[in-house]
Amino acid sequence: MDWFLIGFLVFVLSVLALDLGVFHRHARIVPMREALAWTSVWISLALLFGVLVYFMYDRHWLGMGLQPGHETSGQRAFLQYLTGYIVEESLSLDNVFVIALIFDHFKVPTMYQHRVLFWGILGAIVLRGIMIAAGIALIRRFEWIILVFGVFLVFTAIRMIFAREEKYDPEKDILFRLARRVYPVSPRLEGEKFFTRVNGRHAITPLFLVLLVVDSADTLFAVDSIPAIFAITQDPFIVFTSNIFAILGLRSMYFLMAGAMEKFRYLKTSLAFVLAFVGIKMLLSHYVHLPIAVSLGVILGILFLGILASLVASKREARRV
Repeated sequence: MDWFLIGFLVFVLSVLALDLGVFHRHARIVPMREALAWTSVWISLALLFGVLVYFMYDRHWLGMGLQPGHETSGQRAFLQYLTGYIVEESLSLDNVFVIALIFDHFKVPTMYQHRVLFWGILGAIVLRGIMIAAGIALIRRFEWIILVFGVFLVFTAIRMIFAREEKYDPEKDILFRLARRVYPVSPRLEGEKFFTRVNGRHAITPLFLVLLVVDSADTLFAVDSIPAIFAITQDPFIVFTSNIFAILGLRSMYFLMAGAMEKFRYLKTSLAFVLAFVGIKMLLSHYVHLPIAVSLGVILGILFLGILASLVASKREARRV
């Protein structure tokens, strides 16, 4: 599995290098059509990788699917990967709205937003890798921790449904305040630069502060999303790869959906029900074994209802106007 993980990381870094070095070498506004094309590319790559996962576990390449405690067939591995990817991708949609608020708050020009998201992705890969490794280590050492994760997800879901909507304030972010205290900050943007010089001293630009806030926000969302995938599988390779593919598609999805998020008013409610379902599944894991295909169907059904309800509500409002 280590060789496959190394190969996967090399692939991800190569694609990201191609993205920044060729397709987005110069700062520019990403048009809607291009965002749609890139979103399709990332989703297609994620699904193709799912097919590869099937053959890796079905043929047991380099012992995949034969690890003690993680014996998995190709079909089951594929369903676990696909379900994990859909859960992580759907939960990332809420992150899109927060990122839009961050960019709006700091008045980041649209042409520089892709660069911030690109480097934010690299930070997110490292942070999520650490969090996934820590979560798996905890589950293996303390089996009861899965119940703690379940309670946490159910509590988070209830809070999302009933809590009042609070306006997100990026300037209250811990990393933001810490960076301003320990390092000089230039008074204005310096193009797409993250670092500059002020009065002969090294300084960070406001764009770098935005990058810190974006990564911090992603870490907060990962606290919810990573425990959710542990209800689907504790296979490190499947957990990590499904997570990373969901993150890779976040940039293009942001440019595609940021302006339309208000139309999906019930999406957050449906995401809360997804978290509640996954949390309850964790709590009952020792008593009820729910087939992965059933879990996938329930999650897709909840998301479909949330999107459908949002579209119906938006259509009714348009008629009133």
